[in-house]
Amino acid sequence: MSIDFDLRDGGIATITINRPERHNAMDPEHYSMLSEAWSRVRDDDDIRVAIVTGAGDKAFTAGADIKKVIAREIPMADTWKTQQDMLLNRGLEIWKPVIAAINGYCLGGGVTLMLATDIRVASADATFSVAEVKRGVIAGNGGTQRLIEQLPYPIAMEMLLTGEAIDAEQALRWGLINKIVPAAADTMPAALEYAERISRNAPLAVQATKELALRSRDVPRIVGFRLEQLVSRVLRNTEDAVEGPKAFSEKRAPNFRGR
Repeated sequence: MSIDFDLRDGGIATITINRPERHNAMDPEHYSMLSEAWSRVRDDDDIRVAIVTGAGDKAFTAGADIKKVIAREIPMADTWKTQQDMLLNRGLEIWKPVIAAINGYCLGGGVTLMLATDIRVASADATFSVAEVKRGVIAGNGGTQRLIEQLPYPIAMEMLLTGEAIDAEQALRWGLINKIVPAAADTMPAALEYAERISRNAPLAVQATKELALRSRDVPRIVGFRLEQLVSRVLRNTEDAVEGPKAFSEKRAPNFRGR
């Protein structure tokens, strides 16, 4: 029972929700450990990209452990502790790319977590649902916000209001995931292939690109253009901006250092 963290060559971090006996459902302790893992991804300059997955071959994560989270009595004072145990899907800002390797059930808070990632690979038997309305609660931590952004309106509302599931083919058809692989065991290799391609790029440029893309949703277009221009000019003064063209002219792989 843990949140496992591994840092591979190339600056690829892997976060594994390790509670397969409960379909990787998360209780308060797991949420706290997951928060620590996300903070490490954000703050460690050696990390260029992260992958999040679930242990075993049945589930990515079933989201919150209903018995230990939903039924738990929460002190009213916690309502205003908005920065406590911050998560990727609860507003923690991580500009390094995050890939989801969805190896089975992706339910409730699992969908919410997936919606906060950038690239998603799913096994053919993956199932996606936000069934919180069937439990008397809502798809929190951004569920009602991101699903409506990332799916056509009627599809998102059908999922949110009925609580019924969609399969991997439907998720791919509506653009909720990038790729389907045959089995759960194939999700990590596919996710790693994406991660390796990303990690070879200039890390500062990658992070800037992600931030600008996400911020563009919240600012007027003219402001977005201006931010893009300013960030572009800042990046031109980095060592990586010198190394990239030099490596291209010398017909070799660039050695980006994030400087």
